[in-house]
Amino acid sequence: MEKINYKQLAPAFFDQVIGLGNKVHGDNYLDPESLARIYHKSIVNDINASWVALICDELVGFRLTLAADQWEPDHWCTPDLWNVASKHVCYFKCNTVDERYRSAGIGSRLLSLSINCARQQGSLAGLAHIWLASPGNSAFRYFSKCGGELIKKHPGKWRNLSIDDGYCCPVCPDICECVAAEMIIHFK
Repeated sequence: MEKINYKQLAPAFFDQVIGLGNKVHGDNYLDPESLARIYHKSIVNDINASWVALICDELVGFRLTLAADQWEPDHWCTPDLWNVASKHVCYFKCNTVDERYRSAGIGSRLLSLSINCARQQGSLAGLAHIWLASPGNSAFRYFSKCGGELIKKHPGKWRNLSIDDGYCCPVCPDICECVAAEMIIHFK
C-alpha cells in the first residue's frame, strides 16, 4: 500500500470529506454547513481534534471529533453513566474509511490522533454513537477493540435526521430506524 499521510482537518478537505461521508453513511449525512460547524467545534486553543487520511492527494478516511464543552449532550446521551463530567468528554462524530482501505489500521490511527488532541484540549473521555447496522457490526467491534465501553442502546437515533434533514440511511428503505450504541472511551 502507498504511504498514508495524516493531516488535521482543514477547509481544503471539506469537499472530499463530504463526498466520502455521504458515500459511506448515506446521502445528506454531511453538507458544507454542518461540516463547517463540526470543524469549528473541533478546535480549542488552536488544537484541532479532527483528522483526515490521504494517499497521494486522495482522501481515504476521516475522523470528526467535537472538543469537550463544544457540543451539547442530548436525549440520546446518558451522562450519569459516563463516570466523568460531561464538560470533560469530547464527541466522536464519525470515523469513516473508504471501503478499499479498510482493515489497514487507518480508522484506529485516526482515532488515536483525535484522542491525543482531545487530551491536549482537556478531555478525559470521548463519547460516540456507534451505528449497529454497519456491515458485520464492524463499527461496534472496532470501537470496542479501541477501548469503547457500551453505555446504552438507542433505537431510532437517526430517525429525525431522515425526517427533518433528508438523510438517506444506506440500510433503511425510507426513514432510518437504526439503533445507536452510546459508547465511551476513558482516556488513560
